[in-house]
Amino acid sequence: MAGRINDEDIALVRERARIDEVVSDHVALRRGGGGSLKGLCPFHDEKTPSFQVTPSRGFFYCFGCGEGGDVISFVQKIDNLSFTEAVQQLADRTGVQLRITDTGAPGPEPGVRMRVLAANTAAAEFYIGQLPGAEALTARQFLDGRGFDRAVAEHFSIGYAPRGGRELHQHLNRQGFSDKELVRAGLIRDAGYDFFQGRLVWPIKDSGSQVLGFGARRLYDTDRMPAKYLNTPETPVYKKSQVLYGLDLARQAIGKKSQAVVVEGYTDVMAAHLSGVDTAVASCGTAFGEDHARMLQRLMGNHDAFNGEVIFTFDGDAAGQKAALRVFEGDKNFISQTYVAVEPSGLDPCDLRLEHGDAAVRELVGRRVPLYRFVMANVLAQHDLDRADSRLAALRQAAPLIDSIRDSSLVTGYVRELAGMLGMDVDEVRAEVSRSARQHNSHRSAPRAPSSAPVEQDTEHPDSLPWPAAEDRALAVERGTLKLMLQAPTVFDTSWNGVEAEDFTHPTYRAIFEAILEVGWQPEGWPGRVQEATSDDTARQLEIALLVEALMQVPDERYASAYTARLQLLTVLNRIKSVKSKLQRTNPVEHTTEYNSMFSTLLHLESRRKELQQESLGLTDGPERGNPAS
Repeated sequence: MAGRINDEDIALVRERARIDEVVSDHVALRRGGGGSLKGLCPFHDEKTPSFQVTPSRGFFYCFGCGEGGDVISFVQKIDNLSFTEAVQQLADRTGVQLRITDTGAPGPEPGVRMRVLAANTAAAEFYIGQLPGAEALTARQFLDGRGFDRAVAEHFSIGYAPRGGRELHQHLNRQGFSDKELVRAGLIRDAGYDFFQGRLVWPIKDSGSQVLGFGARRLYDTDRMPAKYLNTPETPVYKKSQVLYGLDLARQAIGKKSQAVVVEGYTDVMAAHLSGVDTAVASCGTAFGEDHARMLQRLMGNHDAFNGEVIFTFDGDAAGQKAALRVFEGDKNFISQTYVAVEPSGLDPCDLRLEHGDAAVRELVGRRVPLYRFVMANVLAQHDLDRADSRLAALRQAAPLIDSIRDSSLVTGYVRELAGMLGMDVDEVRAEVSRSARQHNSHRSAPRAPSSAPVEQDTEHPDSLPWPAAEDRALAVERGTLKLMLQAPTVFDTSWNGVEAEDFTHPTYRAIFEAILEVGWQPEGWPGRVQEATSDDTARQLEIALLVEALMQVPDERYASAYTARLQLLTVLNRIKSVKSKLQRTNPVEHTTEYNSMFSTLLHLESRRKELQQESLGLTDGPERGNPAS
């Protein structure tokens, strides 16, 4: 049976769930003005913080993408939950007992995501309980052989999956979980067997310590699964490209130190944390990618381009070099400087700690070198630097690396360093780097035309309105809308689809539309009537030009609706920009009523923006399309 959560309980959840604490599980927040907190938006990619949280009012808002709301809507958006699921999650977090009113009508099945999380939590507890048992001796020996005792295993919530193949399945059935739910969670297979059998198991948690999935290591030669490490399959909560092992333990340290150390395995994360490197995390069953990078950047928060650091530890072998090159290709995802820490002996952090102690792991991280330098050395190693032609080839391959260095103040030093590594003249190396930079810049797309692009003035009639340039992309939607109105008025409704004079920013386009409004919706004798209602000579000439310009497609009502939606969208975006600017300049404490009124206006405008964006999707003409995001 479906139920409705008591309104008083929802209000209590909003009151007890501090929005700054909930958001901090996902975003590093720093003090802003007027009691607000700022950070990098979790809902779109950005390098300058436009995401703002106001704890005193319980609201968040992103000035970049327009997302906003209260603590419940934040949880809905960040975890892709329904309203009810978000309230339930926050109630569990704050200890609120929800009262459900039975509506007497059949409702949807319980929230899948919440049930998967609950099953994962129960499974983690089951695995932990199996580790001290007699069957798990091999698992305990594995941990002991890597320097991890019982206390360490408990700290990292390590468990053991029995070899029988159905123990977890039967246990969770008794806990009230159906087979369908367990398959969705990736805990059992379709045939009913446990997904992990006879393996050491690590829970993989999000920054809020919810169990999203598991990683498991093979212990027995008779294991039928060939992979040494096995991870939970993709589920409603486990996306391998979006999870990092150890994030629950490292989250606060990453934000506080503005540092993240990325290692390659679960035991490496453990060794790093035990050695004092409490910012260590690892990707789970996949290469470190863009989603991981964005996650870490949000947690590190906003710094200028040269503060904060992400340090990757790789083996010194070919596989490690290949991994470093892969990271270099995605380095644009970081604002922080990116470094590589390579142990010359080839030991990973776990083995390094085992053989040389905690200090050796800390020293490994301390000996980090810039990623650019590491990649450059590997590029040069591919060439025979005793030959002049090979040196030139090495220079040409290395020059783009220098050009891509984020901190321009380091370029001169790297040029000298590269010249020394190659045994070439510094000026020759500098010239090649400059040539590479010019070539790179020539491939960049041309900048967008500003919205205030100059217009052509009628020099023979200086008192007349200016003539708008036909090629002005910033005015393309205004021009296209008027072309439709003049050439095919019947595809609009009698109110011209709600278009207003203020939607036209160019004075001549506005004058033409005002003439159209004066005539009214009268298709008979249409062009002539508009001409008669137009008093300005330039506007009359422009009307003629618009009447003869070709339309990009056969006009119909849908086409006209998309055009007017795009035009109105530009107006709404300008209003949003104006309100945002004023909001940022208004102290919410000193001007509470004004601030709340503007915030309400902004939310209304953002809602209207989304409606217009949807309505304007039918406008697919290349030359006539405006840029509502500009």
